[in-house]
Amino acid sequence: MESAEIRRRWLRFFEERGHKVVPSASLIADDPTLLLVPAGMVPFKPYFLGEVKPPAPRATSVQKCVRTPDIEEVGKTTRHGTFFQMCGNFSFGDYFKEGAIKYAWELLTSSVADGGFGLEAERLWITVYQDDDEAEQIWRDVVGVPAERIQRLGKADNFWSMGVPGPCGPCSEINYDRGPEFGVEGGPAVNDERYVEIWNLVFMQYERGAGRGKDDFEILGDLPSQNIDTGLGLERLAMILQGVRNMYETDTLRVLIDKATELTGVAYGASGASDVSLRVVSDHMRTSVMLIGDGVTPGNEGRGYVLRRIMRRAIRNMRLLGATGPVVQDLVDVVIDTMGQQYPELVTDRKRIETVALAEEAAFLKTLKAGTNILDTAVTETRATGSTVLPGDKAFLLHDTWGFPIDLTLEMAAEQGLSVDEDGFRRLMKEQRERAKADSQAKKTGHADLHAYREIADAAGATDFTGYVQLEGEARIVGLLVDGVPAPAASEGDEVEVVLDRTPFYAEGGGQIGDTGRIRLDNGAVVEIRDVQKPVPGVHVHKGRVQVGEITVDAPVWAAIDQGRRRAIARAHSATHLTHQALRDALGPTAAQAGSENQPGRFRFDFGSPAAVPTAVMTDVEQRINEVLAHEMDVQAEVMSIDEAKKQGAIAEFGEKYGERVRVVTIGDFSKELCGGTHVRNTAQLGLVKLLGESSIGSGVRRIEALVGVDAYQFLAREHTVVSQLQELVKGRPEELPEKIAGMLGKLKDAEKEIEKFRAEKVLQAAAGLAAGAKDVHGTALVTGQVPDGTTADDLRRLVLDVRGRIPGDRPAVVALFAVTGGRPVTVVATNEAARERGFKAGDLVRTAAKTLGGGGGGKPDVAQGGGQNPEAVAEAVAAVERLVAETA
Repeated sequence: MESAEIRRRWLRFFEERGHKVVPSASLIADDPTLLLVPAGMVPFKPYFLGEVKPPAPRATSVQKCVRTPDIEEVGKTTRHGTFFQMCGNFSFGDYFKEGAIKYAWELLTSSVADGGFGLEAERLWITVYQDDDEAEQIWRDVVGVPAERIQRLGKADNFWSMGVPGPCGPCSEINYDRGPEFGVEGGPAVNDERYVEIWNLVFMQYERGAGRGKDDFEILGDLPSQNIDTGLGLERLAMILQGVRNMYETDTLRVLIDKATELTGVAYGASGASDVSLRVVSDHMRTSVMLIGDGVTPGNEGRGYVLRRIMRRAIRNMRLLGATGPVVQDLVDVVIDTMGQQYPELVTDRKRIETVALAEEAAFLKTLKAGTNILDTAVTETRATGSTVLPGDKAFLLHDTWGFPIDLTLEMAAEQGLSVDEDGFRRLMKEQRERAKADSQAKKTGHADLHAYREIADAAGATDFTGYVQLEGEARIVGLLVDGVPAPAASEGDEVEVVLDRTPFYAEGGGQIGDTGRIRLDNGAVVEIRDVQKPVPGVHVHKGRVQVGEITVDAPVWAAIDQGRRRAIARAHSATHLTHQALRDALGPTAAQAGSENQPGRFRFDFGSPAAVPTAVMTDVEQRINEVLAHEMDVQAEVMSIDEAKKQGAIAEFGEKYGERVRVVTIGDFSKELCGGTHVRNTAQLGLVKLLGESSIGSGVRRIEALVGVDAYQFLAREHTVVSQLQELVKGRPEELPEKIAGMLGKLKDAEKEIEKFRAEKVLQAAAGLAAGAKDVHGTALVTGQVPDGTTADDLRRLVLDVRGRIPGDRPAVVALFAVTGGRPVTVVATNEAARERGFKAGDLVRTAAKTLGGGGGGKPDVAQGGGQNPEAVAEAVAAVERLVAETA
């Protein structure tokens, strides 16, 4: 029976019995805690949790699922796979155990002619939860399964929960006996390779509490309504019905193995190693197509990384099998032709799926050879040192530069007898993420693989940037991507990336952000451009949205930037050059640029400095910059050889790479830098530069924030207003304000100290009364209570220690006091030595209290402190501490 027929029979069976057929949800999980859907019940989770009303009391589905935790085991075992289909039937407060069991038995054992799967009843074994007498009774007395084929298992095997507090319940599994050739007899409790689980029936009837692990949690009670969640693995049932030994030999995967054999000439069954590679290819290519079909595109983070990882494993295994050219097209076609019977959208979306898959293959094949050479060199160097561990920085280089997923490096290193320093690799990955956040990475490269941009560059050549002399002009569309995928056209509302043969739009670089503006077509279409990047050298990618009409590749356009914004950015960029030179004049050549960002009307400039720049120096730097503005120096740019630029003393800009010919920007006789950015024509156009201050952003690196032009004027105008208001308040001249305000703050500080002293004395006055009123709990003196609101944590701590000190040392004493400060509860607990000898620990007591308060805490056995979010729970927290003391005493 083909997989598509298994799916059809499943859905038809349950639809005929009143179940609503729910189409498979996307593999992209609608759940922030999941990257991809790993189980058939995930789309129904909101119904089981009571968050959403179910669409019907009964439902059924065949859900696409992807799991990758055991990806290294794919192909090596008969049961590990990344993509699978989970057939499920669900009841939301409708039928329960007997209904679910009878449905399962009927579908599995009914003849094929009657719409069932035709399994022999005597081959089916049942497991139930160890305490589930009801389920066993139904299987034995209602269905008629002999008692000797029903086994009881524990919570780890036959009890289900989501892993968090919520619905849970016992489950019953149906297992198929594949015969003595697969191992010893004895049922699924003895041999799960021979007795393969095919269907799991979950009886949701309880609510679980918090806990750790799969079987370490408390059952809180019954659910208000009993639910059913079942799952049958389609691939496992197909394995049985098709009479094959493993899931890779079923119809939807075996055709891929056959195609891989055809492409490589390596027969399935020829050797253990080649069989593993063939199974990896079949599993991974099917998963890749299903992921791309649901909108996942290869990338370096999240779902994109999952897809890239499995695609590149498949491609490399094809190379290991002997493939020398592209193979993805043929494999993708097989997947779509096979799985398209069950998921017609794959056929409809074939072109997009092929485009994404082929682009990833092309990108990887270009780097595989070079990356393999790098790895071979690293392996040789590692062996030469006598080590068997490939350094983490080599693995990081392969990942970051050559696109090798870490598991691919692990596999390739293992093949040569080496392990990899994974901790070192992950540390470098973490550092990279901290340097460049995911959003900025997405901004740089967009959604597309770099290969797409390289193809455009190869076909159309580099973009001719005209923006130094033009702010608008004619151009032609030579490349177009829609949602990261190359396309011939785009319509209104589409997110696009447009490549022109020539453009006035500046692409982000050298610290200057990209231009914005509009691209217009003769047919009236308009594209609003919000950013421009250069993901590959020489290609300006205009990112935006089609506002009106349709745009097509090869269409003539009129490209116009936002001129006011560009001028504001140019002023900021020229001011950055002036700031750089003024700092070098003041601090020396060590104040070299370490980064910058130029935005409309403002900029930031990072530079090297071992310590903070004195205020006086900052004042001098700002004055020098504005003096240059007043001198109305011309700003000129010329292209020359890199050697000539160096001879003229031009300063290189941070983070830029330079060719043989470079552009040099000169500001009068004051500044000369290598720079590809846009600038003003004369320093007078800047108007005014205001340095807002400087601060540390790392060891030996400082940052200046500044405003330029109108923005600087507006800032100073606001400052003047504030100064005028302060003059009115303190009745003094501007130059007197610092002294007068300092005097007022000093008096205020002195008054606060007096108030604090008075408050502390008042709190401590209660110590004697609290100690005298200690309760006796089985010989232990216990002091609990709440002190007046507003008592600080420090005062509370002093009070608790004072109370403890007033209780005789030979009498065990526990003091736990509470206060509410700023709307938040705080508690301090202290014990004396005699109490600690009896087992009382302040840390344990404070954690109990803090948990009740909705927070946390900790400390030493003698004194501990905690707090929470709920001030209304103080009385309850006091009671919790008293109960714990009574239990311990």
